[in-house]
Amino acid sequence: MTRIWVDGGLRDAADATVSVLDHGLTVGDGVFETLKTTQGQAFALTRHLRRLARSARGLGLPEPDQDEVARACEAVLAANPMPHGRLRITYTGGISPLGSDRGEAAATLVVAIGTAVPHPGPSAIVTVPWTRNERGALTGLKTTSYGENVVALARAREQGASEAVFANTTGRLCEGTGSNVFVVLDGRLLTPPLSSGCLAGITRELVVEWAGAQEEDLPYEALAEAEEVFLTSSLRDVQAVNRVDARELPRAPGPVTAKAMEVFAERSADHPNP
Repeated sequence: MTRIWVDGGLRDAADATVSVLDHGLTVGDGVFETLKTTQGQAFALTRHLRRLARSARGLGLPEPDQDEVARACEAVLAANPMPHGRLRITYTGGISPLGSDRGEAAATLVVAIGTAVPHPGPSAIVTVPWTRNERGALTGLKTTSYGENVVALARAREQGASEAVFANTTGRLCEGTGSNVFVVLDGRLLTPPLSSGCLAGITRELVVEWAGAQEEDLPYEALAEAEEVFLTSSLRDVQAVNRVDARELPRAPGPVTAKAMEVFAERSADHPNP
């Protein structure tokens, strides 16, 4: 049986509960991180914990004890051995009134794990009519307020794709529902800057460092013009895109994408906590 960490200890999945008055449930007042795990080791744990703390500060939550969160992750990994996993850290505002105001209760910490499929193959993406707000209060924070992602991802699934990609309010390329996007234009590997409103993805950060990608303000239409497109996220690593809306990219992964995939695979294997 799966064992889950809830507020200070491991519990069986059937007993791992939080209050129906938890602010993360009632108003989405929480932050989270998703990490890939391989043979019981979480990848890039330090970077994920730093981003968890940044997101908590940005949302006005008390900063989580990173040592406690790390211990919780270790306990969950030890209790649930599996070759490839999705480790989820959720940190919320705790029990609060039925409204936007927070209560006086301590924050809630949950760490859970499920199985994951390593190295997904090339996939299709779609563009959507909705936008990211690059000036919003939650911009750049990895919060549990994921309703618009649920809607956009459902649209992608309806069209046989695995991801939907947003523009921001000024019509610039931004990000996917749970991924960052890279394009190759005239042989150059490019990704939108954080000022576009996209999340500072951990895998994005490493691809910029390891594969020499450049940040550049890009029009949304770049997706229709790019020679190659790929996505990055903790569970995708570097995933080639073989279709953008109706436009096929039949040779995916192209040479630049293939090189980025190779470099990321090698460097991440050598440095599990880069």
